[in-house]
Amino acid sequence: MLLVVALVLTEHSLYTAIRQQATRDEARPADAIVVFGAAQYNGTPSPVFKARLDHAFELEEGGQAPTLVTTGGSGGDPKFTEGGVGRDYLVQRGVAAAKILAETQSETTYDSVRVVTRLLRQRGAKSCIAVSDGFHLYRIKLMFASQGLKTYASPAPLSPIEADPISRSLHSLREAFICSLWYLGIRR
Repeated sequence: MLLVVALVLTEHSLYTAIRQQATRDEARPADAIVVFGAAQYNGTPSPVFKARLDHAFELEEGGQAPTLVTTGGSGGDPKFTEGGVGRDYLVQRGVAAAKILAETQSETTYDSVRVVTRLLRQRGAKSCIAVSDGFHLYRIKLMFASQGLKTYASPAPLSPIEADPISRSLHSLREAFICSLWYLGIRR
């Protein structure tokens, strides 16, 4: 019984930390803006991915960082990757292609963080602004911290997931579970 109570309290604490991070915009000047991928449909960003990309665009336009990084592999799509679709979308919005790095191989958040950290370190970067849905940012910061990269979280304000209370809660609960696995040494 004591173990169950401890587990419930731990998950509740993680859920609370995830929700607190989800509402905190820490954007400030950094070396790069990293946009975490989400679904794309035949070369078009999903509404969730579009919200993330639009927020990153606004941060770049505001002069927060000289470099943008889009992330995400193919997810089984033989023609498109999330990172590539994100890059193309930002170029269409007016960002110079030379300012964008597209990470197109990773299939998990952890893989994206590892590859992006390597890419940024090769360029002498020491900090980034992570852009994703609010529920995702606690874990992203945790993973970047494990790689030694200073990270500021900036949630996409028009996230369809965060706008829906049920979806927001379910995604946050899932994150609490994944973070528990992380603390137990299971990396994904």
